[in-house]
Amino acid sequence: MERFSSISMAVVRRLPKYHRYLSELKKNDVKRVSSQELSRITGFTASQIRQDLNCFGGFGQQGYGYNVEQLGYGYNVDDLHQQISKILGLDKVYKTVIVGAGNLGQAIVNYTFFEKSGFVPQAIFDVNPRLIGLKINDIKVHDVENLESFVKDNGIDIGIICTPKSQCQKVAEALAKGGVQGIWNFAPSDVSVPDDIIVENVHLSESLFTISYLLKEREEVLKTKKY
Repeated sequence: MERFSSISMAVVRRLPKYHRYLSELKKNDVKRVSSQELSRITGFTASQIRQDLNCFGGFGQQGYGYNVEQLGYGYNVDDLHQQISKILGLDKVYKTVIVGAGNLGQAIVNYTFFEKSGFVPQAIFDVNPRLIGLKINDIKVHDVENLESFVKDNGIDIGIICTPKSQCQKVAEALAKGGVQGIWNFAPSDVSVPDDIIVENVHLSESLFTISYLLKEREEVLKTKKY
């Protein structure tokens, strides 16, 4: 994946969390928040939050706080939410296609939050002839054989892969030839595409196995404490 910025991926991956918590603050009609308050909400240190945001310019006002413990950098919630939305590219609309109309693909199509955030599904693709021609949440299922031409003809920005491992590379190649700019890959295998295409691999099993490890770790520690 080709990068055009010196901003570290660690910082980039923290931005969506900031955005999510700021969205919650907005829903609760909170107008201002200090870096210390954001620290308690997000789990990152106040210093880390300030450093991350300083990578994109200054958004805070020094000396804001309700008491001495909260003094630090303060932020206007609406303004910071809007700024981070722009940094994340959420002020744009992205045309997407979902490849794989199984349970996961259908769940993504039916999750309206993505469309509200600007990721608008244009079509679903599958190999199952019984699904082709049907509509899921008013989005038509097409034959995967037409994937490349559809992507090319409709200016699709992002392809979402929800296929088995055996099919994901072929699908990724079709998406790349069609001209997508990014691929969100849920298949249990990484895909190989040209460097100018952004790929985000999401391995659900890795997250689940992390929970499994932490549960085992806690169990072993508790056993040790008993003795």
